[in-house]
Amino acid sequence: MVSIASVGRPTPVVRSGHVQLSISLDESNKSTLQAQIFDQIRAMILNGQLRGDDPLPTTRELSAQLGVSRNTAVLAYERLIAEGYIRTKPYVGTFVSPDLPDTAFLSSASEKTAPAAPPPPEDNAFGGAPRELRTHRLADPDRRRLAADFWVGRPDARSFPLKAWSQHIKARLKSAGARLTSYNDPAGLLELRQAIAKHLAPARGVVCDADQIIIVGGCQDGFNLVGRLLVTPGSTAVVESPCYQGAAFVLESLGAKLHPVPIDRDGLDVTKLPQVEGAVAYVTPSHQYPVGVTLSLQRRIELLAWATQYDAYIMEDDYDSDFRFVGSPLTALKGLDRNERVIYLGTFSKCMGPGLRLGYVVAPRRLVESFRRMKMLMNNGQSWLEQAAMADFMASGEFGRHLRRIRQLYRERRDALLTALQKHFGECEIYGEQAGMHLVWKLPERFPSAAEVEAKGLAAGVGVCSLATGSALRFDQNDGGDRLLMLGFVALTEKEIEDGIARLATALHS
Repeated sequence: MVSIASVGRPTPVVRSGHVQLSISLDESNKSTLQAQIFDQIRAMILNGQLRGDDPLPTTRELSAQLGVSRNTAVLAYERLIAEGYIRTKPYVGTFVSPDLPDTAFLSSASEKTAPAAPPPPEDNAFGGAPRELRTHRLADPDRRRLAADFWVGRPDARSFPLKAWSQHIKARLKSAGARLTSYNDPAGLLELRQAIAKHLAPARGVVCDADQIIIVGGCQDGFNLVGRLLVTPGSTAVVESPCYQGAAFVLESLGAKLHPVPIDRDGLDVTKLPQVEGAVAYVTPSHQYPVGVTLSLQRRIELLAWATQYDAYIMEDDYDSDFRFVGSPLTALKGLDRNERVIYLGTFSKCMGPGLRLGYVVAPRRLVESFRRMKMLMNNGQSWLEQAAMADFMASGEFGRHLRRIRQLYRERRDALLTALQKHFGECEIYGEQAGMHLVWKLPERFPSAAEVEAKGLAAGVGVCSLATGSALRFDQNDGGDRLLMLGFVALTEKEIEDGIARLATALHS
């Protein structure tokens, strides 16, 4: 007998989500049925038919479709789990492991299931193998079941103005006409650019024309736009140390040589800026990422003077400047710039939501046409509907009211976090609490490192972030960054914040 299915019948196909597993069992084979299941699923993983995080059928589904006992399927899965090929998520399902064991590709050539050796990489058009690109971290889906997750940069989904947004979407759809089926200006919808220019003048001190604004898909898209225009292989890119990975890795991918400049309580140490011509500098002056300090006015002036002297451009990432809790915000670098050296990047990802994929770049007047052309090379523009709805949301005054409401809400949650930290840990050394969506706690020397605290927190159902988890790039391993813990607070209620810090305290005190 060739197969459990009679001769002439098709091999059973096991469906799992969008993946189909074609498994053929042979009762005359000397291998047990569970070994055959193990070998065939393993082979699918190794030859790329199944990839990391692909879902697998349950053992009940597998046994029913193959006509074997459930115990046989369970034993096959247990072996695959033990050897690191698959993993289970409680109450979710079974999935292919995203990281295969190091021994996976070391099987002897005599094994039937061993994959063929991959061919050597082909040279690209520039005469070399493609470079491995470093990428930043967005989110960890495994953290969704935590009791409290202080993930950094995530706005509160419950605060999204869904009713008003829905009304604007519906109104625009009624009058959309051909605009949903036509290409629009790659630089963005004029109405939205006008609304942004009107908002920036009083809010950030940035006076600009709508023509200077380019609509992009969030700040990450803006980094690519600026980098593609200004970075050449071997050119210098000044970055804060530590800094945001997403921007640094874009500059690095374009061939720039990263030049880290340390920060202190007053932000970027401008005395350590390089004396080179034509550099690009990436900075987060309003709420430095990741530490949260604010660049002082004196240093802002000195940074602008450096850019003018050395013909450099400054990328000002103003990612969460809408949230200032103590005093008035300092005028943005772009608002102080009199020599057209600053390129301003803003986003709706923090005040509305990253799912909208809306951000903007304010270009120096002399570079506007170059920016527009580069944007056309990158894509044919953002979604018309979301741009139109955002334009109406801003023009109606609802955007301003929304900002005031969530600014107060986030202030209360920041206060709750500071209170909880003091209650459970005593006096804490805190950075960046005056603004933004996260603050940084410098752990006492008696505590373990930030990475160890993060691990202990996860075990207790609490998510906190070391700098690495928070997508921060360190250049100096002796900078004390291993003692900095990032705590995002805006997506949690006050009760969730208190419960989360209490859990963390219990885990650390034990």
